[in-house]
Amino acid sequence: MFIVGLTGGLATGKSTVLSIFRENGIAVIDADEVARKVLEPGTKGWIELRQFFGDEVLSSDGKVNRARLGEIIFDDIEKRRKLNAITHPRIQSAMMKMAISYFFSGHKYIVMEVPLLFETGKMLTFMHKIITVVCEDHQQLERLCKRSDFSEVVARKRINTQMPLEHKVAKSHFVIDNSGDFSNTRQQTESIIRTLRRSKFTWYFRVIFFITLLSVLFGIAHITSNFVLDGN
Repeated sequence: MFIVGLTGGLATGKSTVLSIFRENGIAVIDADEVARKVLEPGTKGWIELRQFFGDEVLSSDGKVNRARLGEIIFDDIEKRRKLNAITHPRIQSAMMKMAISYFFSGHKYIVMEVPLLFETGKMLTFMHKIITVVCEDHQQLERLCKRSDFSEVVARKRINTQMPLEHKVAKSHFVIDNSGDFSNTRQQTESIIRTLRRSKFTWYFRVIFFITLLSVLFGIAHITSNFVLDGN
């Protein structure tokens, strides 16, 4: 099995592309969904977050108010670093556990959506291929304003905190332009799916894995047999 990283910019359409992979029977891991789970009320991440930020980042039901949290950390680098220190290791650990589970389930490859894949660089080592989702600048701005109820000024600031899309494109193996309609995005995505399905990398990986596993098992058997002989 190999991992395909899916990234892009704010409101460029990563979730839309991820849904197309799901529809085609591809196993996917959504970083945003994982991020919500690691901060569910009562979890260690939630407890640590509450201890540092206080109840002002919580809604009346105890769940994290992501909009309020975003406002607090946006202009405060130290608080943003603290949030990352609380969440990123937990998110990455949970995603890798899911990936291992998919591996043993026999999936040829999985798609892992990581919005800050290039910015953090933490998971680049695990990615065999990378897809970046883009759209026109004005569309990204309009979509973010509509989705998050931001003013144009705030939306631009949020977009500018991330690596420019052209830099991400230059580092990617595939690019999906989500500027058009859904049908066009689907065609681009399914074309990439066909390419990934033809990849022989998964068999190379499996051969290496099983050779390593057999080596470990033979090693254990050898040590065990020597131990038995010495005991006799």
